Amino acid sequence: MQVIFGIDPIWFAGSLFVLTYVLIVTERLNRAVISLTAACLMILGGVLTQEEAFQGVDFNTLGLLTGMMIIVGITRKSGVFQYLAIWSAKKVGASPWGILVMLVLVTAFLSATLDNVTTVLLIVPVTLLITEALKISAYPYLFAEIFASNIGGTATLIGDPPNIMIGSAVGLTFNDFLLNLAPIALIILALMLIPIYLIWGRHLKATPERRQRVMDYQERDAITDVRLLWQSLFVLALVVIGFMLAHPLGQQPATIAMFGAALLLVLDNLPRTASEQSESVHKSFCEVEWTTIFFFIGLFIVVYGVETTGLLQMVANHLLEMTGGDLTNTVMVILWVSAVASAVIDNIPFVATMIPLIENMSSSFGGAEGLKPLWWSLALGSCLGGNGSLIGASANLIVAGFAERSGQPIRFLPFMLMAFPLMLLSILVSTLYVYLRYL
Repeated sequence: MQVIFGIDPIWFAGSLFVLTYVLIVTERLNRAVISLTAACLMILGGVLTQEEAFQGVDFNTLGLLTGMMIIVGITRKSGVFQYLAIWSAKKVGASPWGILVMLVLVTAFLSATLDNVTTVLLIVPVTLLITEALKISAYPYLFAEIFASNIGGTATLIGDPPNIMIGSAVGLTFNDFLLNLAPIALIILALMLIPIYLIWGRHLKATPERRQRVMDYQERDAITDVRLLWQSLFVLALVVIGFMLAHPLGQQPATIAMFGAALLLVLDNLPRTASEQSESVHKSFCEVEWTTIFFFIGLFIVVYGVETTGLLQMVANHLLEMTGGDLTNTVMVILWVSAVASAVIDNIPFVATMIPLIENMSSSFGGAEGLKPLWWSLALGSCLGGNGSLIGASANLIVAGFAERSGQPIRFLPFMLMAFPLMLLSILVSTLYVYLRYL
């Protein structure tokens, strides 16, 4: 490994990695630009060759994300998500607290079956519409939806980017996540509603006239394309079944997601002319968050560069020394460090760093099977820890963006003062769950 100016590869890669993190946290530059620039410097600096850099990119994660983004983008055009939100509000008679509970449940469910970033993009605009009609503050609803999106996203392989990355790197299936993380996600979701009710819920009031305005909404009007609705629901059902059967079928989640995207593109474009198809496909591909995809590509290369220098192995050894090589201690350290770190920095780069670090502990805990409690701790800590601050998860920042545009901004410090203790409470419950189930 010939690094530029003869600098020690560990120092070069480590310094570049830290600088990348700092720039991502400060948000002075777009994070995709930062990660791609750092990835190129990792190659130009001599830590990696171009061929080695591409070996470090997890194309399964990228394929899964891209496929699901296309499916959700096309499905959104049918209006089904707006229909679901309005239907939920009317089912509770437009009661302010009832609406909050229903929107939390819808957000958690969609976050588990689609992904949490997409879910908040769909649910938050409808939430703002309903709270405006009721003339009540949107803040409690948006706060609760942030928590619900991250808790719901914890439950499945596709719910939150950290889970996608862990599942892809380790070979954990959709069913593995569902069986191991969905039970605790449901418990935490129910528990989180208690403090939210005590803080805000009991004070939410709306006049009968304003509640009637919401009841007058016709959810059927939200459906703009019935044909596309049934096609989308059919493909979504196929994809979810595919995820569940992926292991026995010998297929990767990315293949299933991309096949679902391709099938829905075919169904959506069959009746169109050639020119209409070109425009439609272009719009569908524009639904993909390419900023996120390229952020991942750069990040994978940066972390792989650090891994090849042996720095992560050194950190893993140091962590094992701290915990005395004890599985229980190591699991608890990973759970709590992941939670606090994911609240301070975006959980995606943190998980990208932790995956190879945990893999390096394999020999100490009896191979791949012995590492499973560590993976569940990392998933719980990073996904739930994202609730601790506005920058903890991508979904949080999207909600904050909508809130600011609507004239009801979510401020960083007030949010964190309320969210961080609630996040720690969820980690406390997770600690008990992990200990009783795995240790």
